[in-house]
Amino acid sequence: MSQTTEFARLLDNAARTATATRQIDPEGRLTLAQAYAIQSELVKCREARGEQRVGVKMGFTSRAKMVQMGLSDVIWGRLTAGMQIEEGTTVDFSRFVHPRCEPEIAFILKKPLAGHVTGPQALAAVEAIAPALEIIDSRYENFKFTLPDVIADNASSSGFVIGPWSDPHIDFSNLGLTLNIDGRVAQVGSTAALLGHPLRSLVAAARLAAEADEPLQPGWVVMAGGATSAEWIKAGQYISVDMERLGSAGFHLSAASSDTK
Repeated sequence: MSQTTEFARLLDNAARTATATRQIDPEGRLTLAQAYAIQSELVKCREARGEQRVGVKMGFTSRAKMVQMGLSDVIWGRLTAGMQIEEGTTVDFSRFVHPRCEPEIAFILKKPLAGHVTGPQALAAVEAIAPALEIIDSRYENFKFTLPDVIADNASSSGFVIGPWSDPHIDFSNLGLTLNIDGRVAQVGSTAALLGHPLRSLVAAARLAAEADEPLQPGWVVMAGGATSAEWIKAGQYISVDMERLGSAGFHLSAASSDTK
């Protein structure tokens, strides 16, 4: 078994069983290309169990975060059907290890999108936009990880919730939003935090997915990245996003049972 496959199976098992695992790259020696190869194998494990690819998620879409992490580009992860959570439903808290949540804007595509495209070309491929939430969940013990660790762990992808879809031709460049926990505002932000305009995140997604020979497909969702800092979430909470002009989305976390981590 190759090291890539070994690490992918380790991380897939950690996500599948919601059990923290050791770091695979504590010294930060893996290249980003090697980390993405592990991520690809990890997602193939999900597909082998019958999960379908439904899109991609973008990460580190804040310029400040990119600088902090020493990056010159955003990172990305793959979304599968098993990660999608219906708006308003209750999610079993025990399926997570270290869950946090961030508010985002989501795109759904009506035609393929690949390679180096312009903002208008990217927008022309969009069927609709929606307020959304992403549950991110590092699977590493003690919440310690390097950048290659994060990428290999599918950019911490764990779950996503999408609100009502809207016409993408409204101006969504600077929509105010709040992330709320149990009805109280936890974070305040704007869609402008996403590379200055969320469309730039979609442009980056088209480029990166094409470089991986996985061009964005009709019907796929693109999660554009966190518009605020991520908030820790706990059992029994109701987490929601309210976004100017686009509406709201939310989900409940089940109460912790006696054997829940």
